[in-house]
Amino acid sequence: MAQTPPNPSSPRSPRIPDIAQLSGVSTATVDRVLNQRSGVRNATAQRVLQAAATLGYLPQAELHAALQPQPLRLMVLIPEGSNRFLQMLGDVIGYAQDHWAPFNVRCQAAYIESFNPDALAKALLHYGKRCDGIAFMALEHPVVREAVAQLAEQGVPTVTLISDLSNSRRVAYVGLDNRAAGRTAAYLIARFMGPLAHSRKAHVAMIVGSLRYRAHEEREAGFLHLFEEQFPLVQVVGVREGQDDAERNYRQARALLEQHDDLAGIYNIGGGAEGIGRALKEAGADRKIVFIGHGLTPDTRALLIDGTMDAVITQNPQGAVMNCVRIFANLRDGREPTSGVEATRSQVIFRENLP
Repeated sequence: MAQTPPNPSSPRSPRIPDIAQLSGVSTATVDRVLNQRSGVRNATAQRVLQAAATLGYLPQAELHAALQPQPLRLMVLIPEGSNRFLQMLGDVIGYAQDHWAPFNVRCQAAYIESFNPDALAKALLHYGKRCDGIAFMALEHPVVREAVAQLAEQGVPTVTLISDLSNSRRVAYVGLDNRAAGRTAAYLIARFMGPLAHSRKAHVAMIVGSLRYRAHEEREAGFLHLFEEQFPLVQVVGVREGQDDAERNYRQARALLEQHDDLAGIYNIGGGAEGIGRALKEAGADRKIVFIGHGLTPDTRALLIDGTMDAVITQNPQGAVMNCVRIFANLRDGREPTSGVEATRSQVIFRENLP
């Protein structure tokens, strides 16, 4: 049976029962909506507010504020530790709230234990109960993949950031083409090596944060493939893990220098570049060995300036977070997730073109 709206021209002021009658809900539901309490579906709340508008129940300013959708609550999970680029990413989220305002979102960062898939999976499920979307740097592991699947079932979308997760239900990936980044690093090292790149006597090495990160694994693969294809005489020594820690990277670099007196290049796939730089300087090899790394940060900037590093492959941390925000806003508004989202572009920074 159709509801008959109260007569708006009646001299009596509209009341909650009038709003309930016009919107087809209970007075308790109307009370919850008008007092902005939880437990009411968004479509129902909008119907109640439209009825309140029709009846002139609320002042225009209050009604406008009430009709505005609640901000999206977004969480970015960042591995804790000494990786300067990831620290910069967290800082961006903290100080750039005004940048997200046009998208009606609230973005926060939470720091979690690095290189621990169980801790990452637990954090995903924990924050999934209290936010509308999660961006995170993925670890390749079944428990992480399962946590993403559970969140998808609950209607909480996830975006992988910097490092992707294969065969998962994440809605999008924001980051570099990491195979291309690895190939770029190999090409730079070979070109800096000059004639040595065509010698059997030359060795180059890789220090990785962790091969649990698909990004690091793909960079390694791209690096190896380019040397195999274009500079097959150069010997690439086995990859070493430093877990993005400067002290570990220092020890790994020292060991490489002791084992290979013909070492011609080092590719640092993750963070902790200052440790490698210190080892090269102590050995007097900072101007002899080509050193390429990732992420323009205060430490890599200093190493570029003093000539210890030759080039840094980087991406814009603020642009990365903005892309995540756009993706979640697109999902909320019923658009394709990557609509209007530009592909992440890498930059190669030398001392001469430091921004």
